[in-house]
Amino acid sequence: MRRLLVANRGEIALRIFRACREEGIETVAVAAPDDRDALHAESADALVEIASYLDPAEHVRAALESGADAVHPGYGFLSESAELAEAVLEAGLTWVGPPPAALRAGGDKLAAKEAARTAGVPVLPSGTPEEIGFPLLVKAAAGGGGRGMRIVRSEEDLDDALAAARREAAAAFGDDTVFCERYLERPRHVEIQLLADTHGTVVALGERDCSIQRRHQKVLEESPSPALDPELRQRMSDAAVAFARAIAYESAGTAEFVLDGRDFWFLELNARIQVEHPVTELVTGVDIVREQLRIASGEALSDSVTNCHLRGHAVEVRLYAEDPRTFLPQAGTLEKLRLPEGIRVDAGVREGDEIGTAYDPMIAKLIAAGDTREEALDRLAEALRETEVGGVTTNLPFLRWLVSHPLVRAGRVTTAFLTETPPMSEWPVTAPTAVWSEPWRLNLPAPAPQAALDADALAGGPGAGAEEQSAVVAPMPGTVIRVLVEAGAEVSARQPLVVLEAMKMETPLVSPYAATVRAVHVSEGDRVGSGAVLVELDE
Repeated sequence: MRRLLVANRGEIALRIFRACREEGIETVAVAAPDDRDALHAESADALVEIASYLDPAEHVRAALESGADAVHPGYGFLSESAELAEAVLEAGLTWVGPPPAALRAGGDKLAAKEAARTAGVPVLPSGTPEEIGFPLLVKAAAGGGGRGMRIVRSEEDLDDALAAARREAAAAFGDDTVFCERYLERPRHVEIQLLADTHGTVVALGERDCSIQRRHQKVLEESPSPALDPELRQRMSDAAVAFARAIAYESAGTAEFVLDGRDFWFLELNARIQVEHPVTELVTGVDIVREQLRIASGEALSDSVTNCHLRGHAVEVRLYAEDPRTFLPQAGTLEKLRLPEGIRVDAGVREGDEIGTAYDPMIAKLIAAGDTREEALDRLAEALRETEVGGVTTNLPFLRWLVSHPLVRAGRVTTAFLTETPPMSEWPVTAPTAVWSEPWRLNLPAPAPQAALDADALAGGPGAGAEEQSAVVAPMPGTVIRVLVEAGAEVSARQPLVVLEAMKMETPLVSPYAATVRAVHVSEGDRVGSGAVLVELDE
């Protein structure tokens, strides 16, 4: 491998460039027309402009034009595309990823679940709503990252959820196929990192706990999981390896599970490197990207992989340009950016860059490690205190709140944590000097699931009182994709009025109270800025 093209952008492109430099491999960046000034576009040995990050032919053309002999897909975009893998291989180039057949077997989430079941790996039921009942989860078959995903609790909400999930899936992955799966209310989300070479060796590098999520996207990840002991870790690792062998997997991949007590179920295989891979690197000493390069070159896994052991603890948070209370994406110019020293920071932007609405709004990943979980969290908390961002709204206050929260410190969170403990209801929270870490019980029933935070806070913007609102405004820049009312219409409280799309995620904007629509100021397809008045209301 002499020169490698990264078919991606942002921090993952920069991460792969670093690994290539350490291996003495030249690098090629690609950039869409609206992304030529991005940091990754200036950080490689060569740059080729492409029409779209979602066009396999454009990446192959760029590789051939630039003299690259290998392609790495990163994560997101076409990272799990068998079509891109085949196009790269047919052009005589090296593909740094799983074989096309394994991508198809793992990428079709329904087929992957059947393969897991055949391999003896437990899976959640999927099928028609009539077969699995409510609540259920609508999921995109071709991708992840929270896109194309909807929780449905009743039959009357099903049609709208299916339609919205299909639109998001088509926009994010170029495939609108979705399916329904049984939904667990309060599981943990635990994933096993896999590496598999072309010589038949498959290794599990321990787990990551990714239970803290908003809008079905991960916020904080850690390794090892505070919920696993050696016996449970071994069972989950064995299940992940069994699935990888069943589909003849190669390269880096992640088997995702939900965990309830000591029972777990396979969700899906992410046939790519994960955003959260640094926490595994810090507790194992394995450079996962460099191992991907070795595997693609036909080499066996290094001794650091086959003999790896978990040492210490690592925690990662994702610094986003998003509202810290509603988790809605924001846009603006990074007028100031001070990132911490003393911990690992993977960033894809720099001071002065523009955070737009076309791409993921992640600014950086902050990853801290320590001999103990408490030490890692303390270092991360200190790093967050050092971090400064100006010019764009970010989730930095939320992250500071999060890492000090007693339940997070105690390691007692599930995927329902941010729904049942929304930041805006507790802000701010100061951690106590000590947290119980032994078994304990609250003599109260589990709280009932609540509506997602953004559904309650959208109309009129965060913090506005419903009784004072006479308009529904855009909480972030985006594109109007659906207008659901017209002037003169009678609407009920929380009735959706407009659907706004930003970063390939849809957000319904609702009426704060029963009202009459006085005026509608937008049409489908309009691009709007944050704070733009979309609908006016009369009580």
